[in-house]
Amino acid sequence: MAIFFVVSFLASVAGAICGIGGGVVIKPVLDMLGLETVAAISFLSGCTVLSMSCYSVTRSLAKGDSGVDLRVGTPLAIGAALGGLAGKQLFELVRSLFADQGMVGAVQAACLGVITLGTLAYTLNKSRIPTHKITAPLACVVIGLALGIMSSFLGIGGGPINLVVLYFFFSMDTKTAAANSLYIILFSQLASLITTLATHTVPDFRWPVLAVMVAGGIGGGMVGRMLNKKMDNKLVDRLFIGLMGLIVLICVYNVRRGMGG
Repeated sequence: MAIFFVVSFLASVAGAICGIGGGVVIKPVLDMLGLETVAAISFLSGCTVLSMSCYSVTRSLAKGDSGVDLRVGTPLAIGAALGGLAGKQLFELVRSLFADQGMVGAVQAACLGVITLGTLAYTLNKSRIPTHKITAPLACVVIGLALGIMSSFLGIGGGPINLVVLYFFFSMDTKTAAANSLYIILFSQLASLITTLATHTVPDFRWPVLAVMVAGGIGGGMVGRMLNKKMDNKLVDRLFIGLMGLIVLICVYNVRRGMGG
């Protein structure tokens, strides 16, 4: 049980600081360790990310220091919620295509690895890439839809792609993007969980593991939120880049493992 708590706690600390939700670390690490089935890990990771983002967002909004631009963040969140529904259905479709669930994990790991590698490349070069300032609600919904599909399908909550999208399309700085990313993650994961419950597709999992991971997620969110306030954008960027590099390596391992390599 300790390993589930430690992974969830540390991932959620980093997730709250960087705005990546923590699932982008939890999912590949638990896949690598092979302690639960692929479906169970996706579900447990999503629940952990939901608990962490719920705490972080509600706490920040209550204190009036969330940094969330509601005019942009709300239509993004609505789109992400719809995307969460679609992403869950996409995961179930892919899962039904493979008798070997290790292949499902390999597909997820490959997609996450490509997305993370692209995110890392963008982050390293973002100072040279011109950004935009989109405010049209419909465009925000469409962008949120794409984010929700990816996050729900991969079981990572939101992940690094949220930050790149918020940098590029909305010209947000690192810490503002982190706050808005968690807001989006909250809605996409809530929609994904509701869909799972409504369609009776909850995988077999151990309740004690869920309790331990949710506790780690909330605890990590508390610590990460405090650390975020003390860190400047450059330090957050360095942590983010380090995590992306680590995740890419883990994804490569998980693809090879899932394919029997």
